[in-house]
Amino acid sequence: MSVVPRLVVAAPSSGHGKNAVSIGLVAAFRKRGLDVAGFKVGPDHADAAYLGVAAEVRPGRNLDPRLVGPERVAPLFAYGAAGAKLALVQGTMGLYDSVAGPSEVESTAAVATALRSPVVLVVDVSAMGQSLAALVHGFRSYDELLWLGGVILNRVASPRHEELLREALDDIGVPVFGSLRRGDLPPMFPARSYGMTPALTGDPDVTRAVRRLGEGIAGRVDLDGLLGLARTAPPLAVEPWSPGAPTTVARPDRPVVALAGTARGAYGYPETAELLAAAGAEVVPVDPLRDEALPAGTAALVVGAGLPEAYAEQLSANGRLHAAVAELARAGRPVLAEGAGLLWLARELDGRPMCGVLDATAATQEGMVLGYREATAATESLVAPRGAVRVGYKQHRAVLTPRAGERPAWSWPGGPPEGHVWSGGYASQLALHWAGAPEIAARLVAAARRAPAPTRPGPAPADRTLGVPA
Repeated sequence: MSVVPRLVVAAPSSGHGKNAVSIGLVAAFRKRGLDVAGFKVGPDHADAAYLGVAAEVRPGRNLDPRLVGPERVAPLFAYGAAGAKLALVQGTMGLYDSVAGPSEVESTAAVATALRSPVVLVVDVSAMGQSLAALVHGFRSYDELLWLGGVILNRVASPRHEELLREALDDIGVPVFGSLRRGDLPPMFPARSYGMTPALTGDPDVTRAVRRLGEGIAGRVDLDGLLGLARTAPPLAVEPWSPGAPTTVARPDRPVVALAGTARGAYGYPETAELLAAAGAEVVPVDPLRDEALPAGTAALVVGAGLPEAYAEQLSANGRLHAAVAELARAGRPVLAEGAGLLWLARELDGRPMCGVLDATAATQEGMVLGYREATAATESLVAPRGAVRVGYKQHRAVLTPRAGERPAWSWPGGPPEGHVWSGGYASQLALHWAGAPEIAARLVAAARRAPAPTRPGPAPADRTLGVPA
C-alpha cells in the first residue's frame, strides 16, 4: 500500500506549459527539502530525465500503460515513489488524449484515475477570458471518476486579466493554485532532438534551467496549497512492483554487464539496470560519447533506446570504443541494442563510421517514424522466444538498410520484418520497457554466463558506477 502524497499535472492539450510547470514544481519542492519522485506519462525519455535532474536524488520514471500494461502502472508508481514525501506525475498531450489506444486506459486521465490522484490542470490563458470557466468545467465533468483539484494559469497578460480569470473559476468552485505571467517560464532546455543526453552528462545549462524554473514556480505558485491537495490523495492499495533483490555478493558467475549511460543514469528506463542487477549482473555504465573502452571484464553490453541520433558525429569519433564493441560481438558475447543503439552498431550513419557490428548502413530521412507497435518475435533472441508478442515504441528519423538481417527480430502487420538477430546479439529500433517483460534481463544475464569468458578487458571508467536501489 502506498500513502505517498501525489499530484498529476495535466493540460487541455500539448503546448500549455505543463512540462515546464512540472519540472519547475519538482525543483521548487526539492528546494524546500522535500524528497520528490517525478514520473512522466508515456514513453518519453527526455522529460523523465529532466524530472530526475529536478528531483536530484531520484531518477525520473515513466508510466506507460501501453508498454508495461495498465495493471502495472500503479505498482510501478508505488515502487518508484516509495519513501518519498511527494510524487508528481507529468501528463502527456491533452488530459483525455491517447496516441493510439483507448483513452480510458492509456490517457493521462486514466493514469490519474488508476493512481487515485488529484489532477492540476495547466492552462494557457493568453487568449482567454471567462470562457476559461467553461473549458475547465468541461474537463472536470467529462469523466466522473476524475478528480480535478485545481488550475494553474499560464501566460497571464496582466493583473486585471488574472482577476477576471480567478473570478470566472471561483464561480464554478475550482481553486487557482498559481498565476504565471508571460516570460515566467522561458524555454531554456536544449532542443528535444538531444534527448536525455544533456541530463545524463550534467550539462550546466540544464542544471541552471531547472533551478530557474523552480525559482519562477516558487514565486508564482501556491506550493503549500498544492502540497495540501496532494496529501488528500487516499492510500493506494497496490503491492509495489519489484525487480527482485539485487545480487551484491561477489560470485564467479556474476557477469559484468556494460549499460550505455553515465553515473547519472542509463540511456533508457531506470528499471532496466534494476532488473539486470536483480538477475545477477554487475551493472557498470559505459558512455558511448566519452569512454574509449568497455568496463573491465565486460561480459555483455546493453544499449537502451534513449541514446539520441543527434550525437552521430560524437559517436562516430569514438573509434576506440567502436573497436571494443565489435570485438565483444565477434567473441560471441551478448550485445543488445534498442532504438538508436542499433544505428551505433551499423557500419555507418549518414556516412560516418560506427561500430561495424551489423553489415548495414543508416541514413537520416526527413520525416519522423513515431508510434507504438505490437510486434511478434520472428526469431528466438535475447529479448524473446520466437512467436512471443511484445508492445514497443518507435521514434527515429534514421532508417537502416537493410531493415532486417537474415534473422529478423520482429514482424508486425503493415510492414516488412525489422531488426537484426545474430549469435549472441540483438538489435532493433523497436524500444521495449523491460518492466513489461522482466524476463529480458534474466535471458540476457543467462546468455552472458553461457558465453565464452571475456578476453582483453578494457579499463573500468574511473570512479563511476551505475547505482541501483539497495
